[in-house]
Amino acid sequence: MALTAFSASEAADPPAADSCTPHLACPLIDRTEAENLASQLKAIADPTRLQILRLIERSPKGEACVCDLTECLGLRQPTVSHHLKILTEAGLLARERRGTWAWFTVNRQGVRRLWEDFHGLLD
Repeated sequence: MALTAFSASEAADPPAADSCTPHLACPLIDRTEAENLASQLKAIADPTRLQILRLIERSPKGEACVCDLTECLGLRQPTVSHHLKILTEAGLLARERRGTWAWFTVNRQGVRRLWEDFHGLLD
C-alpha cells in the first residue's frame, strides 16, 4: 500500500468537497473472497483457539484429541469441541475419526494459504 505525501499547504487547504476525484482502483478483493478471509481471521482471533493451535502443533505426535486439550486448557469438552469445530471449518485443522474419538492436526496448507491471502492484502 503506497501512501501519498502531502505538502503543508495541501494539508492546510484541502480540496473543495465538489472537486474530489476517485484515486482508488476498485475492487482489490471481491466480496466473497473478503468474507472467506474474514471468517478465517475470526477463527484465529480468539486466545483459546490460538492456544489450541499451539498445543496441537507442539504435541509429541503433532495431534491431539478433545480429552488432551480439555485438561491443558482447563475448559469443558463442549467448549473445546466448539473451538475445534470453528478451526476445522476455517480449514486450519484437519480432523480424523478413530473409533469414538476425533483427532486433530494442524492443516499446514490451510494455515499457509491464510497467511498468503492475508499478506496479499498488504502488497
